[in-house]
Amino acid sequence: MTTVPAPPPGPGVIPPFPAPPTEGRGVRIGLGLGIGGAALLLVCGGGVAAAVGLVSVMGRALNEQAHVVVGVFFAAVKAQRYTEAYRSQCQEVKDRQTEAQFMQRITSTGPIASYAVGNVDLTSVELAVPVRVTYTGGGSADVHVLLGQDRETGKFQVCGIEE
Repeated sequence: MTTVPAPPPGPGVIPPFPAPPTEGRGVRIGLGLGIGGAALLLVCGGGVAAAVGLVSVMGRALNEQAHVVVGVFFAAVKAQRYTEAYRSQCQEVKDRQTEAQFMQRITSTGPIASYAVGNVDLTSVELAVPVRVTYTGGGSADVHVLLGQDRETGKFQVCGIEE
């Protein structure tokens, strides 16, 4: 067996592998994990907050556009400007019924005294807006106005009325 000789004594002699420092190791690891966790929470929390804000803003913008489109349609019907109301519908509806058929159907319930447009149902597959219609004869009805988008302009249009 051979033995390894001890390093020679004297100034400047360094052992081959110094011992690693042990003091403060737990504090450094804890501090590093704490800062990493805080950064992760900040990034994820900011992403969630941004997503919630985006959905909220999009919902309000969608409701605003729907209120305008449905309001224009029902204002024309209330004012008995049936040609204007017919033209504000999407092409699919106009292909299914003529303007005369539309006028006959829309006037069969009587003149509209007032209407109240609700908020878009964001949970359904189709974009539908509830509308409470009150007729001059005193009756009322809750209808759902289906919306579609014009492929050229991207604007919403009335694409059907369901009672």
